[in-house]
Amino acid sequence: MNNQLKKLKVFTILYVEDDSGIRENFKEILKHYFKDVFVAKSSKEAYQSYIKQKPDLLITDIKMENMSGIDLIKKIRQTDKNIKIIITSAYTNLDYLLVATELNLIKYIVKPITNAKLFEAFDSFLKSNSDETIHILKDNWYFNSKKSIISNEIEEFILTKKEILFLELLLSKKSVISYEEIFNHICDDNLIMSQNAMRQFIKNLRKKLPLNYLKNIQGVGYYIDV
Repeated sequence: MNNQLKKLKVFTILYVEDDSGIRENFKEILKHYFKDVFVAKSSKEAYQSYIKQKPDLLITDIKMENMSGIDLIKKIRQTDKNIKIIITSAYTNLDYLLVATELNLIKYIVKPITNAKLFEAFDSFLKSNSDETIHILKDNWYFNSKKSIISNEIEEFILTKKEILFLELLLSKKSVISYEEIFNHICDDNLIMSQNAMRQFIKNLRKKLPLNYLKNIQGVGYYIDV
C-alpha cells in the first residue's frame, strides 16, 4: 500500500450493494484500506447505518429495490452536505449522470469496478479531504491535525492544543527543536512553563505516540524518529 492510500486508515466507510457476493468481496478489500467498514444490502438499511455510524465516505450502487441509490443520497443530502459520496453503476445513462452531478459526488464509477477505478476514486476522496492534514507517524500510526487525533489500529488519542502545536512543529522541521523554540511555540506570551511542567507535558504526549517516536537530546531539545 503506498503512502497516499495509507491515509485512508483514519477514515470510515459505508458500502451499499444488493448483490451479496459483490458486497462481501468488496468488504474484505475495503477492510485493508479503511479504519472501519460498514456494509448494507439496501438503501433502507444503509440509511439506518449512516445515521448510527456517521461514516466519512459512502459508496453506493444506483439500482436497488424499493429505494434507489440516488434516492438514498437525496435523503442524506437533505441534512448532510459534507459526507463524501461515490456512486457505482452499470449505467452510463446521461440522466443518471446529470442527477449525480447535482448531488455533489466525488466520483461516478462505471462497473465493472477495477483496481484502477477504485484507487482513482480513493484518490479523489483524499483530495476532497485536503483540509484534513493526515500525517503518517509510523506504520499504522496516524495524526489527523484537523480532528486533533492520533490513532492506530487499536486506539484513538485526543490531543490538547499544546500537544497539537508541538507535534506540528516537530513534523514541519523534522530536526531537533530547542527548548526555547518549544516554549515560544506552545506557550502564551503571559504564561511560563517550568522545566517540571515541560517534562510532564512530554511524558503525557509520549503515551499517545508510537514507542520511542519522540527522542530527547539532553540539554538541547527534542526530535522525532522518522
